[in-house]
Amino acid sequence: MTLTIGTGPFGERPAGTPNVERSGAFLLFEDSPRRVRAKFGGETVVDSRRAKLLHEEEHLPVYYVPESDVRMDLLEPTEHSTHCPRKGHASYWTLRVGDQVSANAAWSYSEPLESAPSLTGYLAFFWDKLDAWFEEDEQVFGHARDPYHRIDTVPTSRHVRVRVDGEVLAESTRAWALFETGLPTRWYLPPEDVRRDLLLPSDKQTRCAYKGLASYCSIRAGGELVADAVWFYPQPLRDAQDVKDRLCFYNERVDIELDGEPQERPSTRFS
Repeated sequence: MTLTIGTGPFGERPAGTPNVERSGAFLLFEDSPRRVRAKFGGETVVDSRRAKLLHEEEHLPVYYVPESDVRMDLLEPTEHSTHCPRKGHASYWTLRVGDQVSANAAWSYSEPLESAPSLTGYLAFFWDKLDAWFEEDEQVFGHARDPYHRIDTVPTSRHVRVRVDGEVLAESTRAWALFETGLPTRWYLPPEDVRRDLLLPSDKQTRCAYKGLASYCSIRAGGELVADAVWFYPQPLRDAQDVKDRLCFYNERVDIELDGEPQERPSTRFS
C-alpha cells in the first residue's frame, strides 16, 4: 500500500497521473521518529532511536538501523549474498541466541550503488525471523508501519447490497466505510444485515499492522462457493475500533451495489 504498492504513486497501479515518468527504481530513505526495538530468544537485538525507513517500489517499507544500535555480538556473518539492481550487493548475518538460531536474518549494503541511498553502516532484518517488534512500547505485527498509510472509518447511510451469483447475501443502510490507503473502499456491515446462514466458518486468519487480527468466513450462495471472502475483527486495533465485529466482503470476489448502482470489481492482489 501507500507510496510504493497498490494504487500509490509509485505502486503497480497508480491511482493518479503524475507529470513525471516512472523509472521503475523508486527509493526513499527517510528518518523515523519512532523508537524501534526487536527481540529474539528473550534478548533485545535491536534498540534504536535513529532508525530509518526504506521505501522501495513494489515493496513494503523496511526499517534500517545503525550497526551501533544492534547487538552485533549475536550476529554471525554468513556466505549468503544477494544482488539488487537498485541497491547493490547485500551481505547477510545469522542471528544466534543460545540454542535459538535464525539463519540469514539480517542484511546490509556495505558498498551500495551510487544511485542508491547511503545505506552503509545500517542493517535490516527480515520481520518474521525475529520474535517480536515494537514501535515505542507497542508491539507491531506483520511489517513496519508506513507513515504514509492511513485508515479512516466513516458511518454511511448508502444502501449497500451484496450479491453472489445473483443471490442477495447482505443489505444495509448502516454500514461503515473504511478508507485505507492503496485499497478499495471496504464496507463493514452489521451482522444482523447479513445472511449468516450463507456463511461457512473458516480457519483462515490474517494480521494487519493497522487493523489487527482478522477471522474469515466463506460464502455458499447461488450455487457458488467463494472461499474466505468475508472477514471481521473481533479485537481490532485502535484505528479500526469502529468496525469491531462487523462483516466485510472482498469487493474483488462478490458483486456490490451502492444506492442501486452496480460497482465494478476492482483488480487487486486479493482478486
